[in-house]
Amino acid sequence: MSVRRGDLVAYATGSIGMGVWVTVPWLLLLYFLTHTLGVPPALAGLTLLLPKIIDVVVHPYLGSRSDRAARRTGHRLGMLRFGLVLAVAMTGMFTVPAGLTGGGAALWVGAWFIAGNLLFACFQVPYLTTPSDLEVGYHERTRVFMVRMLLLTLGLLGAGVAAPALVAGGGRADYARMALLLSTVMVVSGLAAVTGIRRLTAHAGFRPPAGSHSTLADIAVARRDPDFRALVLSYLFTGTTTHLFLAALPFYTEHVLADPTLTAVFMGAFLGPAVIAGPVWAVVSRRIGKQRGLVVSQAVFVVGSLAPLLGYGVVPAVLVVVVLGVAFAGLQLFAFSMVPDAVAAASARGDSRAGAYTGVWTATEATGTAIGPYLYSAVLALGGFVATTDGRVVTQPGSAHTALLLGFTVVPAVLMAVGLAFQLRWTLDRPAAVVPQTLHP
Repeated sequence: MSVRRGDLVAYATGSIGMGVWVTVPWLLLLYFLTHTLGVPPALAGLTLLLPKIIDVVVHPYLGSRSDRAARRTGHRLGMLRFGLVLAVAMTGMFTVPAGLTGGGAALWVGAWFIAGNLLFACFQVPYLTTPSDLEVGYHERTRVFMVRMLLLTLGLLGAGVAAPALVAGGGRADYARMALLLSTVMVVSGLAAVTGIRRLTAHAGFRPPAGSHSTLADIAVARRDPDFRALVLSYLFTGTTTHLFLAALPFYTEHVLADPTLTAVFMGAFLGPAVIAGPVWAVVSRRIGKQRGLVVSQAVFVVGSLAPLLGYGVVPAVLVVVVLGVAFAGLQLFAFSMVPDAVAAASARGDSRAGAYTGVWTATEATGTAIGPYLYSAVLALGGFVATTDGRVVTQPGSAHTALLLGFTVVPAVLMAVGLAFQLRWTLDRPAAVVPQTLHP
């Protein structure tokens, strides 16, 4: 069965708002804390990391709860609607009262960040489970995620270019206005997603999970699945790498290339090609399979991450970022579209727990988004990076410059290489594997 294009576009529109939340905190929050609020790098990193620890517990719980709701009501929209309030947390996180600096500012941002993560999880878990609920096959799931990733990339691109431009002044008021404006986009996008999901499940069929299980039992099933475990571990390192890249980019443009306005340019170079690359990667998937496409994307990212060590100028740097953006499109498309394949294989074995699998997946993604910026902040702290307030310029020691460059190059290359090694353990795309017929209609 094929998904209707209009229904699919409506569903995928929800990813625009997700792209805003995924991009803005991880691109600007570490920089906001260290350059505007005067938070030392080590404390700033903890401010981003500690709220995400909650996600490790919350996401699997919400996944199991989503499964129970789907069995009871025939849909997952109840929890998803809570996520529409995420815009409030987004605005509050960047609207820090005047006079709050250092530890007080970190506490304010961290509290709103926790609220935002919980609300985002309420939206993300049922939203990403939707493709696993549909009665469609292997390649149609790739199509669903290709359109979804296309709209997500537009959200990432729009937020990645607009947010740095809107806060170019470096003041608190600039950040508050930016958050309020982009939060409006998130609300409109979320409302479109509710409509899209309702139409998708009505016309493409809804396959509710069977049975009733505890959260711990659901996690145990997901953990015992060797293919899903390999995919999750691989994406943990992949997500850590890409979010480290986002957090480090403003530091690289200001302190290495000496032009902070290039952050918006680089985000455009990183995400612009991904809009085109997504459909191309979908074609590649039909020829070589999802796993090989993912491994190629990971390998390209490893090499591209090391390129800035050559010390080139702005134009070569932009070209390298374009290549990384193409690889990023593959990383997202292949990894996310392989989750429903793992769910389908588990269902064929009698373990139909789509929400539980998605909960574990999104918890892993949330962990990676936190570890990446934290690792970079730790590297900055080791290098003696000096925090400041309201965008004031301070002279950084040479060790800080070395640290921020190595954290932008060597660290992500190593992390992605580990992710690639885990991905090689995936077996569902191998010709010799016994793959359920539901995977290949």
